[in-house]
Amino acid sequence: MSGLLPDIRIVRPSDVAAAIAAREQHPQSRFIAGGTDLLVNMRHGLIAPQSLIDISRIDELTTIEMGAAGLRVGSGVTVAALARHPAIARDYRAISQAANAIAGPGHRAMGTVGGNLCLDTRCLFYNQSEWWRQANGFCLKRDGEICHVAPQGKRCHAAFTGDLAPAFLALGAEVEIAGKQGRRRIPLGDIYVEDGLAHLAIAEDDLIVAVHLPPTAAASAYAKVRLRGAVDYPLAGVAVALGVRGDSVASIRIALTGTNSRPFVLGGTDALIGRPLSERSLQQIEQLVQKQARPMRTTIASAHYRRLAAAASARRITAALYAEQSG
Repeated sequence: MSGLLPDIRIVRPSDVAAAIAAREQHPQSRFIAGGTDLLVNMRHGLIAPQSLIDISRIDELTTIEMGAAGLRVGSGVTVAALARHPAIARDYRAISQAANAIAGPGHRAMGTVGGNLCLDTRCLFYNQSEWWRQANGFCLKRDGEICHVAPQGKRCHAAFTGDLAPAFLALGAEVEIAGKQGRRRIPLGDIYVEDGLAHLAIAEDDLIVAVHLPPTAAASAYAKVRLRGAVDYPLAGVAVALGVRGDSVASIRIALTGTNSRPFVLGGTDALIGRPLSERSLQQIEQLVQKQARPMRTTIASAHYRRLAAAASARRITAALYAEQSG
């Protein structure tokens, strides 16, 4: 029944290995830490796990470490802890800005890095109560056969709206994943696919343990477009990491969220490297965003507006970072 949660088994493993084992023992279970997205979806009848594996007390997941090798952020670190970490604000500014932009203070106090990176995709026709969805014939993402924003298509266009992913992507993050086959590290972008129905490429029993970032000399920033100044998910979110040598662009990575079914690094920006950032360069960035961002009518804001807003944000952030470094 939508809105009410049934009795459910809670398992509290003491370490990562025990968490993986618990997930294997309880196949109809889900990992939970802050639960700010998971519990809402359960109340809406979108998911119905029989057990929850509480990983919030696993020490390995809740630490932030900085050293010569770069930054390691445990997946269980709260968004609030990430937002107020002074060294991250100094050296990885986009991450701090993205964390501070997430939802409200209560959400940030409970929500975690891993949860935000694995946030379910969202759509105006999906994130509703069960009776509302039933009245509209459900949708392709849950219980139905049609994507209401693209009725002639064959795939779900629900959008990924996590704020942290583009900031981490722009800064070249890798994720450490634990599963039945042991541990591995892969580029963060490899865990996402362009599919609103199943946007995560990792197995359901895989657990993100930590995010790793290299030492960075690139300045970075993140900004999001939303209807209200707080709480709202991004209609479009953009992170930029820009390195400048003299007056020339030495490195540039731009990543987006909120427009597609996955967060992604903008392609084609390497052409800007080795020359000063000009008006023509900024126009190229806008054109690249408008070509690669593919918003659909998954929110109350139009797709056209979100595409233009993403392009304008990418231009503005890049120009500001360049001016900041080139003097």
